[in-house]
Amino acid sequence: MKVLFVTLSLICLCGLNVPQGLAQQKTSSEADSVMITIFLRHQQDKNLDSLQSIQAKNNFWQRFPIKESRVVSWYVMMGVGQVVTLKLPADKLRALNLSVEKGAWGAFNTEFYPTYDFEPVWRETYKKLQAK
Repeated sequence: MKVLFVTLSLICLCGLNVPQGLAQQKTSSEADSVMITIFLRHQQDKNLDSLQSIQAKNNFWQRFPIKESRVVSWYVMMGVGQVVTLKLPADKLRALNLSVEKGAWGAFNTEFYPTYDFEPVWRETYKKLQAK
């Protein structure tokens, strides 16, 4: 229990310090970007052929993702749908939302989550724990 408490405390402390240092190293365009994770949940009342037909009718693949974004990851979660993480300029958030509304609706239920990269924090915490 004590080890768990110490580990969680270190994670919290690292989480407060590491991202600030990383933000200072980024260029202004990177600092003005955001990461968004989008859950594209398949509508369970439709089969794959129906979903693909709706996507084609809505020009989903031409609209999404927007050209100003970079795909960080794109996974299929069996029984759920697709999970896409994008990085894009903050001022393109509206364009991203419109691309989903015009391209994905009817085939997917959508959820958006602001996202950040925790991996550098985890690595720093891991290194500190290994040094003890």
